[in-house]
Amino acid sequence: MSLNIRYPFSIDGRGRVAEADLDDHIRQLIEQVLFTGPGERVNRPTFGSEIQQLLFAPNSPELAAATQFMVQGALEQWLEDVIQVEAVEVESDDSRLTVTVQYIKRRTQERQLAEFTREV
Repeated sequence: MSLNIRYPFSIDGRGRVAEADLDDHIRQLIEQVLFTGPGERVNRPTFGSEIQQLLFAPNSPELAAATQFMVQGALEQWLEDVIQVEAVEVESDDSRLTVTVQYIKRRTQERQLAEFTREV
């Protein structure tokens, strides 16, 4: 059994690395891909997505479509061995960004839906 380290990293009450169950761990992995910008990880300069730049871009159907494509590509690139992405929906409203990801966990073949929101 592998250790699913909790994100953000923390120490639990026993003084050990805090763990997450599989569902929480996958959700945390998706969140890391979504909200880490390329260049933020020292040894993985292409890790992440450029989704946070959307908070400052004008809304349009073209931007929404491009964003969905970009997010799905980033998730497939970095988490392809963990999840199968079925659908991505991105909504930007003023300084609020909401991303909904529908996916299948590869290990159990369970379908999941996760929503992530960020505000500036």
